[in-house]
Amino acid sequence: MSTKKKPYFPMFVDLSDKKVLVFGAGTIAKRRIRSLSAFTDHLTVIAPEVNRELLNMEHDGILTILKKKYQPEDIPGADLVIAATNDHQTNNEIYSVCKSLGITVNVCSDKDKCDFYFPGIVSKDNLVIGITASGSNHKAAREASDKIRALFSGEK
Repeated sequence: MSTKKKPYFPMFVDLSDKKVLVFGAGTIAKRRIRSLSAFTDHLTVIAPEVNRELLNMEHDGILTILKKKYQPEDIPGADLVIAATNDHQTNNEIYSVCKSLGITVNVCSDKDKCDFYFPGIVSKDNLVIGITASGSNHKAAREASDKIRALFSGEK
């Protein structure tokens, strides 16, 4: 059997009724939140401080904000968790709790602690295309996403 790590399998998941938690509200967290908001009606952001963009999203009914620090009791009942805080130890604890509960988790700061990677997303109506380099080459995935996005914008 080969010891070379295989690429990630592209799987599209219905998140519309799934409870999705994002811990953190910084730059990376906001990118994840923007992506996820198009796919679920049950998105909760947990962070002590959030910016105007996220407050506006909450006002528009796109997500719920809990202005507080992470606590282990926040996680049970979640279907998908994103750990994107600016504290490595907190992200590791979120990962450990999720793994012990069998909850799918992505730690933005550690590709080895991700059950899944965020793809580059290109969408138009109900057509959704996800592009990934299995966490190894973000630049290549971004370039491919940009090329596909350009094809859509030039569509006739």
